[in-house]
Order: sequence, then C-alpha cells, then structure tokens
Amino acid sequence: MVKVSVDLSKTAPFATVKEIEGLSQLAKKSNQALHDGNGKGNDFLGWVNLPNEITTDHINDIKAAASTLSEGVDVVVVIGIGGSYLGAKSVIDALSNSFNQYTKGKHPHVIFAGQNIGEDYHAELLDYISTQSVGCVVISKSGTTTEPAIAFRLIKQHIEERYGKTEAKRRIVAITDESKGALRQLADTEGYKTFVIPDNVGGRFSVLTPVGLLPIAIAGFDIEKLVEGAKEMAKQCLPSVEFSSNPAEQYAAARNVLYSKGKKVEMLVNFNPKLHFFAEWWKQLFGESEGKENKGIFPAAADFSTDLHSMGQYIQEGERILFETFIGIENVNRSLLVPKDNDNLDKLNFLAGKHVDEVNKMAELGTIIAHLDGGVPAIQLKIEKIDELNLGAAIYFFEKACGISGYILGVNPFDQPGVEAYKANMFALLDKPGFEEEGKKIRARL
Repeated sequence: MVKVSVDLSKTAPFATVKEIEGLSQLAKKSNQALHDGNGKGNDFLGWVNLPNEITTDHINDIKAAASTLSEGVDVVVVIGIGGSYLGAKSVIDALSNSFNQYTKGKHPHVIFAGQNIGEDYHAELLDYISTQSVGCVVISKSGTTTEPAIAFRLIKQHIEERYGKTEAKRRIVAITDESKGALRQLADTEGYKTFVIPDNVGGRFSVLTPVGLLPIAIAGFDIEKLVEGAKEMAKQCLPSVEFSSNPAEQYAAARNVLYSKGKKVEMLVNFNPKLHFFAEWWKQLFGESEGKENKGIFPAAADFSTDLHSMGQYIQEGERILFETFIGIENVNRSLLVPKDNDNLDKLNFLAGKHVDEVNKMAELGTIIAHLDGGVPAIQLKIEKIDELNLGAAIYFFEKACGISGYILGVNPFDQPGVEAYKANMFALLDKPGFEEEGKKIRARL
C-alpha cells in the first residue's frame, strides 16, 4: 500500500503536538466540507472524488489518443500555462531519465510551450522542431489565454505548412471546454481529437484529468498506476480516517500552526533533483489557493544539496520567517557505490563502498538538524520511491491538504481573482479593443 508518512517531531518547539492536535477538529471539519460541498468555492470540487471516478474506458481512450499522436512523431509540443502544464511537467520530469533529452527513445520527447511569452524561446523552439517530426497537444479552457494562444498560433502554422491541413488534424489534440470557447470552436471546425477539461476542476487540481494524463501517457508512463496511487491516497485522506492516521489533515494543521507562530514562508525541500518541477507544481497549488485577503503562507522551494550552497546561509541565519517541508524518498531506483581511490587526495575514502544515496540521506538529516538548531522547524514527508504509483499518491495528498489548509485559513482555495490584474494591464498597454481608456490611465501613471 502506498502512503505519504508525515513526521511532525521536528516542528517543536514552534508547533507542539498539543497545538497541532488542537486544530484537529477544524481540520476534520474542513475535510468534511470538501466532501459535503458546503464550503467556499464548492463549484470546483470535482477533483475530490476524481480518482475513483476515472473509468477504464477513459484511460483507454487517453492511451489510444497518445498512441495515435505518437505514431511517427519525435517530439510532442504541449501548450499550456499554470496548471495546464505544471502537473504534466512535474510527473514527466520526475519519471524520466535525467539525460533523456540527449537520447532518442521509443516514445516522443514531450516539450512545453505557451508557459511564457519569450520571443527567443519560441523562435528557438521552432528551429528545433523543424528538424523533428512533430505533434501538438494544446490545453486551454477558453482558447484565448494570451501565452498559450500565441504559442498555438505559431505551432499550428508550422504543422499545417509542413504537413498540410489533413495530416495536421492527426497531429493536433485539443484539451478544452466541453461546449464553448475559441479552442472548442476551432477544434470542432478542424476536426481535432479532443478531451474535456471538467468544469468543476480548476487548473492546478487537473493533473488527473486529460490535462495531465495525456502528456504523461505520450511520454510513455503508466497513467493507470498514477491514478491507482491517487485512489489509494484518497482512501487514506477521507474525513472518516482518524486525525492521527490522516496525512492530509496532519500536514494542513501543522503548517497552519506554524503560520500562526510567524512562520510565513514554507520551503518545499527535496534531496532528489528529479522533484524540481514537482515543487514548481506544488508552489502553484498552494500559492494560488491560499494567497488571498492579505493572508497565506508564501510557498518557496529548494533543491538540496545544490541550494545549500546558495540559499543555505539565509535559511540557517536569516530572518526567522521560514519553515521547511522535506520530501524524503526512501528507496532510489538505481544502485551506485562511492569508489575507493588509492591516493585519497580528496580525503573521501571513509565513504568508499557506501551507496551515494546513503551519503545523500545523511546530508538530508544533517541539514534538518542544523536548520532546526538555527530556528527553522521541519515537517518531514516520506514516500517510498519515485514511480507512478507514489507520485499519484503524493499529488492527491497535496491536493487534499491544500483544500483543508485553505479552509482552515478561512479563504476560498479554489478561485484566483488576483491572477487577472496583470492581464488587464497587459491588454490595456497592448491596445486591445475595449481597453483603450484603461490604457490611457496606465500610460499617464507611467
């Protein structure tokens, strides 16, 4: 059975067991509200029971589409921003060989566009795919979000000019609204294969919808196992499970107690570089869910031991506004021993014969102790290994904990009104029709 174990022993003295248990009833009530649908943002709770609602037919449809799109294709460009790319990116990066971009495997390379408006980035992307056989997955509920819409214009034009419109229809898959929006209209007109973004699942909670599952399947990974892991975790996080055994409730309660003690920044820390983009997904999940009404823990992330040589000094001795959440991986997938060196000039023969992972784990434990001594409490999360089953469990664990934590905080975890502010200013500065007056006001300010 997969699990995410939560160790709160190193949150003291900042958050004691008694204080954390003091939030247990509110955590339980918040968890129940997610299932009863009577809390804030209850129109976007489709993710709560999603793992149990994914059918075999749905999985097979996604796998068939992945197979069709992958036929004779070297590279699939996945176009999306925010939750429309971070979930898939996090899983694919975690499961891939760290150097797969330099090799050609039996599955297409999945690369991403539309997550920025970088002219050099997209020009270089077009240069790259001009030498590859290319397909595209475009993800947008509306089809009008600026970043992915620009990228799709570029990629669509490239595919149509290179292969013709008939072949382009096979090489483009759209994931969008069921019945409305610009992308839905275009997909129906052009005859693209489509999948639906459920109305009741927000982007940052959409990894287990086609938004995440299709790109992950194209990359050659087992989406059935991913869903199975999420399904197992969903059982462990039910409101009926005692607080002492409920990982999502424990984590949500602990981080809120630390927040109440002035720990305003949470750093998600890993000692495995494969989890870098998993932390990026986590940052969006919690930042966009909790950062409202001038409240919320600021989510940051670090890759240790790399960042110990850049951020380590601040964490150890800077302002005491931090707490860390460590994701520990109990078992690695490969075996590698530190060799013996006869000259021993680096004085490391005391490590000879040890697994590299043993050294890494001692670096992790030593860091936790050092930071705790420096006034930085630590929540320790552990999963067995990096594979589809455990990543599926971790995804659902964080989603459930995020919903509970947002309700404890008293905000709506499922909207993101602040995201629209930059868009309105950008449209006004670009003279989008209807924004002329606002453009004049902004220019006057500048």
